Amino acid sequence: MASLLRHYSSSVPKPSSTLNPLVDIPIPSFFTSTTSKQASWLYTTLALVAALLVLEQSVYRYKKKHLPGARWTIPLIGKFADSMKPTMEGYMAQWNSGALSAISVFNIFIVMASSNEYSRRILNSPNHAEPCLVHSAKQILMPDNWVFLNGRSHVEYRKILNALFTRKALSIYIGIQDAITRKHLNEWLANAAKDPSPQSIMMTARNLNMHASLRVFCGNHIPEHGAVEISEKYWDITQALELVNFPLAIPGTKVYRAIKARKVASKWLELAAARAKVAIAEGAEPECMLDEWVKEMQAPGYKGRKDFSDREMAMVVFSFLFASQDAMSSGLIYGFQHLADHPDILAKIREEQYRVRVNDVDKPMTLEMLEEMPYLKAFVKESMRVKPPVTMVPYKTTKAFPISPDYTVPVNSMVIPSFYNSLHDPEVYPDHDKLLPERWLDAKSSANTNPKNYLVFGSGPHKCIGIEYAQMNMALVLATASVLADWEHHITPESDKVQIIATLFPKDGCLLKFTPRPRP
Repeated sequence: MASLLRHYSSSVPKPSSTLNPLVDIPIPSFFTSTTSKQASWLYTTLALVAALLVLEQSVYRYKKKHLPGARWTIPLIGKFADSMKPTMEGYMAQWNSGALSAISVFNIFIVMASSNEYSRRILNSPNHAEPCLVHSAKQILMPDNWVFLNGRSHVEYRKILNALFTRKALSIYIGIQDAITRKHLNEWLANAAKDPSPQSIMMTARNLNMHASLRVFCGNHIPEHGAVEISEKYWDITQALELVNFPLAIPGTKVYRAIKARKVASKWLELAAARAKVAIAEGAEPECMLDEWVKEMQAPGYKGRKDFSDREMAMVVFSFLFASQDAMSSGLIYGFQHLADHPDILAKIREEQYRVRVNDVDKPMTLEMLEEMPYLKAFVKESMRVKPPVTMVPYKTTKAFPISPDYTVPVNSMVIPSFYNSLHDPEVYPDHDKLLPERWLDAKSSANTNPKNYLVFGSGPHKCIGIEYAQMNMALVLATASVLADWEHHITPESDKVQIIATLFPKDGCLLKFTPRPRP
């Protein structure tokens, strides 16, 4: 055995002392090459991301130029996080940073105007900017809705729509508004008798406005269950028309729900338009706005467009609903809150009401009666000045917009005129934070001699077409409530804070306690 082992060991070549046995073992190159490729892809990706981020910042800085605003924008989202829960304090800080200032949200470059001069310049420059409301507005309201039109097509719409807010037309609407207002106020009082605790009027005021608006616009051409369905769905539209929302209409988002709600509303509104055409063709007299529209197009002296489809008429009514739901509800809620917080003003309104109504609180309101109520109208105007329902209306530049001698807003940017600063200009409105209806009763007051500052309803070719209707509705509801009910404001730490949805609302929803008012 020993000799065998010696023979075996002598026959096996000895390893060289200069060679490492592991070096000579062939190792596949798979891991090495894979690691190299991964590193290459990683470095390339990082380089591309870095280049895109640098490009993003460079474009923002190039567009911003010397305007006040953040020196750098947060990658991709910009000010999106701040815009999700906007506050008046945040807007005020932006406005106070300069007459023009810049921000970016989701790579949408935005120029905000805070001065009356620049705000009016935007509103009165249809050749450079068009209303876009919010980024998702065209998805919700439809891109061919008349509110987005410019030029001749927009003029053609306004030619017929102006006829829907004449004195003759308003005299039809006020009777509908009066009856519906009394019905809802009686329901408020009945509910308050069951539960006397203070209740938020945010949704009850909204429901009153929706009911009145639907019947004013569509009469009985929409069945009651259709009106209820529109009212229930429309809140989704309100929420989706906030200044900033997630821009894609994917299931679960506000924009997606709003589009579904619009389809429901459009179905009923198109039906109402079709029925109005049939009713007027059969000789009926106008009982609502759609009837008046059809009747006006048949008038002998009318020379405007006559071929409005059911869908086009429905889209107009849809845009009116948006305005009446949000702006009018905001104005009405703050009207109730302001009167509760200023009993001296409420007392003056009541005195005027009893005098004009000759103590007959059941007498329906008429246009002639409203004309005899200057203090009421002054209060409505002042209440909306102090708390404007709409503080801004976003526009989109259609071409490079030389808004000032030293700055041009780039094409396809958002440019947002602010109304708040114009309405709180201390030179035009002394004691601008105070509620003073009397400032509108003096024809020579600075408020009355500077109408360019009163931007509650905008300015220019897209100025609100329903100014008289909106003011009439607010005045009628507050006037009727003042003689039928007393109300107390339950003040909370959030009563004076603002909740910004599409328009302004008291953050606590305005908690009021209603009780019946003794008859005179």
